[in-house]
Amino acid sequence: MMELAQRLIGRKDSLAVVGLGYVGLPLAVAFAERFDVIGFDVNAEKIERYRNGRDVTGEAGDEAVRASSCRFTSDEAELDRARFLVVAVPTPITNDKCPDLTPVIAASEVVGRHLHRGSAVVYESTVYPGVTENLCAPILERESGLRCGADFKIAYSPERINPGDRVHRLRTIQKIVSGMDRDTLDTVAEVYGQIIEAGVYRAESILVAEAAKVVENSQRDLNIAFMNELAMAFDKMGIDTQSVIRAMNTKWNALGFTPGLVGGHCIGVDPYYFLYRAEQLGYHSQIISAGRRVNDGMSGFVADKIVRELIRADKKVKGARVAVLGITFKENCGDVRNTRVVDIVRELEEIGIEVTLVDPVADGEAALREYGIALSPLEAVREADAVVAAVAHDCFRSLSLGGIASMQRGRPVLIDVKGAFGREEAEQRGFCYWRL
Repeated sequence: MMELAQRLIGRKDSLAVVGLGYVGLPLAVAFAERFDVIGFDVNAEKIERYRNGRDVTGEAGDEAVRASSCRFTSDEAELDRARFLVVAVPTPITNDKCPDLTPVIAASEVVGRHLHRGSAVVYESTVYPGVTENLCAPILERESGLRCGADFKIAYSPERINPGDRVHRLRTIQKIVSGMDRDTLDTVAEVYGQIIEAGVYRAESILVAEAAKVVENSQRDLNIAFMNELAMAFDKMGIDTQSVIRAMNTKWNALGFTPGLVGGHCIGVDPYYFLYRAEQLGYHSQIISAGRRVNDGMSGFVADKIVRELIRADKKVKGARVAVLGITFKENCGDVRNTRVVDIVRELEEIGIEVTLVDPVADGEAALREYGIALSPLEAVREADAVVAAVAHDCFRSLSLGGIASMQRGRPVLIDVKGAFGREEAEQRGFCYWRL
């Protein structure tokens, strides 16, 4: 296998990245600086945009995509030239909170049809422990007619992309790598080591690497759930949660977590992969499942507070106009996958509130395609009864309280989910103000 790494470095063999989203695109662009790279995605429209130098994810940047030597294609026949293949497709959850492995299964079938002897297949998609070896490998064998271990090797290297983060990037985050045997591990470590400045961590097995991925996000989910539970309790006590957090953070061992809506493709999804596998084996989690219940319920809690603040401002609820600022799952990121803001919008609409959603950062096409929501420009917000600052984009943080008040009629109402604006100033200006 180590010979394969040298052939890749010498550009005698090609490397392919299958799935060019938030994970795969920056990976393909980075690999293309050192190797001959094929970037494959089934979305022909997306491929055309990459060819035209437009980064639809915002993770690599238009300039890097334009300058990249990566051969972007939606033609799976191009994968015939690859000997080192990285699968980086999304792995979401179903409506009943079960792992949806459809994308990784489909990608395995595509890769299997173009697999050759002496090749290595590395999975980056988030899965529960055992999927790579027990589900993906048999698919590769079936489609290729080759034997795993004898004719080709498999490995797992969990993605650690943090969409929108300009500090913790692909190259600066230590990469976990694993392989089905020592030779494969050495090869995968050598290949990734060419682009990861922070270095690689060699996990003892594929199972360990798979588990590390779901656990690192589950622990964040739990800590946020703890802060959300505190926020709901403090709300009943009449205590400002943000003030408590500032006081608590003066201690050296404070963890720095804050309450909020938990969405996206990692924290709000990965725990369900762990729960699913644990329950298959007869273990029913109490702590992780409880954390999920708390975080999944926060949209309803926020929607209820919006209604209560409208009432406190002596405004009619049914027929009220509410402007929601932000639809993405996190600040300064265009990703709308698994955003919990949509749940707030749906709950408000169900009781007859008219919602205008504004987000200049978000992927508007994705919002319309996935949720049927058309985004409006900020200038369209007029005569609103309340403004909900749902996502703390920099462009929203730069708004003045006077500007927010001017968008409204009657007594201004501000639901400041992330505490981006000052409570004291808002209340001095006459706002009905609430923050999580």
